[in-house]
This record gives sequence, C-alpha cells and structure tokens, in this order.
Amino acid sequence: MSAPTRAAVLGDLILPELVRVADVDPGLLVTDFGSARSEDALRQRLAVAEVLFTGWGCPPLDARALELMPELRAVVHAAGSVKHHVTPACWERGLLVSSSAAANALPVAEYTLAAILFANKRVLDSAHAYRAARGPIDPLRHYPAVGNYRRTVGLVGASLIGRRVLELLRPFDLRVLVHDPYADPAELAALGAEAVALDELLSRSDVVSLHAPELPQTRRLLNASRLALMRDGATLVNTARGSLVDTAALTGELVSGRLHAVLDHTEPEVLPADSPLFDLPNVLLTPHVAGSLGGELDRLALSAVEEVERYARGLGFRHAVDRDRLGRSA
Repeated sequence: MSAPTRAAVLGDLILPELVRVADVDPGLLVTDFGSARSEDALRQRLAVAEVLFTGWGCPPLDARALELMPELRAVVHAAGSVKHHVTPACWERGLLVSSSAAANALPVAEYTLAAILFANKRVLDSAHAYRAARGPIDPLRHYPAVGNYRRTVGLVGASLIGRRVLELLRPFDLRVLVHDPYADPAELAALGAEAVALDELLSRSDVVSLHAPELPQTRRLLNASRLALMRDGATLVNTARGSLVDTAALTGELVSGRLHAVLDHTEPEVLPADSPLFDLPNVLLTPHVAGSLGGELDRLALSAVEEVERYARGLGFRHAVDRDRLGRSA
C-alpha cells in the first residue's frame, strides 16, 4: 500500500491486532515491487511471504511481482475494489483474495440514505432560501410538495452498497425500485423493492441513486436521453463513479434547474474550477467522502485483520472475492 494509506489504516488500534494474528514486521512497507528487486533485505522477506495485507496504492500484482513471492497464497485487501492490483496472474497462481468492500459499503450507504432523505425534504433548497432571506420563511407556501412520505426512490445497481441502502430504507414510507440485470426479482421483492427496467425507474423516481460498477457497458449509462426521462424536480445521487453519467448532459439539466443532484463522484474526478456545478443552488458536491474516512477506517482495517486471522486458523474467508463475479462488480 502507499505510505499515506499505511498511516491512515494501520494506526495504534489496528497494528497490534495484525501483529497478534500474523508474523509481520510492522516497519515493512512495499510501495513498489520494482525497487524491491534491488533491495536484498526486502526481497528476502517477500520470498517467504504467505499473505499480502494490501490497501490503496498497492502496485499491480502481475507476473513479475509474483516472481518475488513464490510462497504467496493469499491477498487480503483493507479497502474496497481489488481491480487495481489483483491481475490475471493472481488467479492463475490460485491465490485466495479477500476484500473489505462489505465494510466500506456501510458509510457509503449511510451517506446515500442521508442524501435521499434530505433531497425529498428539499433541505438544500430551504437552507439557501433561509440564508438569502435572513428572516422568516413560510415552508407551507414555498415547499408544499416536499417530504419522504410515499415518495419513490430508484436504486441503479443491487451491489453491496445498493443492498445496504435497501436495508436502511426499509423503515421509511418509501416506494423503492431497483434496476440490476443480474439481480433476482424475487430476492429484491423480499428486500422490499420492485425490480424494473432502467427507463421505467428513471421516469417513476423522485430520487435516483447510482450503485452500479464502473464497466465498459455502464459508461455514461445515464446519457442525455435517459436524464431527460427523469421527473421534473427529481434528484440524482451519485456515490458510485462519475463515468456512469454524461457530465455535459447532466450539467445542462442542472443549470436549467429541472433536476437536482448530490454528487460525491464526477467525471473528471475533480471538476474544472470554472464548472457551474460548484455554484448551483440545486447541487451538492462533495469530494469523494462517502466511503470510509477517519474512524471508519478502523472498521475497514479490522475487517481485513479478521480475514487474516481466519486464514491463519484454516478457515475460509468471510469476504472472499469471486473471480467470475469480479467482471461485473466494482
């Protein structure tokens, strides 16, 4: 992992737990397998490594990297997606792979729940109006149609995060629609949601929340024609990836005031400084903060440490990564 990741993830609470369950050198950090080839001490440690404890910034585990680790049997990732570093060479070696994606799904789902409830309540609008008025606001006159009672929420993707959002929405008086070509409609119904086609979801929902993975087939999934299907005044929430949305088309809809948005991800990841989205009153932009941050990183890392302990005890991973499903997940 990267040095900043190590500092954030392996703090005073987590490192002793990792040392308790594994034979690990707390001072050992690999950020580049290329340089590891020229450092005898590091190369010797890698030669006997059985498990890699990885995080954000892990270099690719390609065939050349794996040559340094003939005893390697497992990769435990203290973060979400493993696509950035687990290569086909890992699967060809038969490595076991685990991810903390389930732990990382929790704060993203919580952020999404807050965004949905605030969007239907028009919290951002009323806050701007109150600030501008500096005096009394008549909510009954200005916001006669707001609220979460019997509103319709559409989730695009029944992913780990999408399913957690489903669970969090169950106590509320909301109708929930889900579009996911790989999900079982009966299973979604048991979770309290109705499986529908994407275009129907967009046209029926008051809030649309994206939880689909970044894949070639999901790039600009919400293009101009699909954004046009959304109801006037509807809100788009994106905690997935910016590439799922046509940024230019969305910007046009938001500048016009027809739609609202809560965007934790955009394309590009950092918008140009002159983007109108920074200043629009109907847009809430956040800098990729929905995932694990601060104390939430402890939960992420503890999940990974628990997987190392399960491996050491000869048990299967609780959060194993399935190679066959990886191609259609985050």
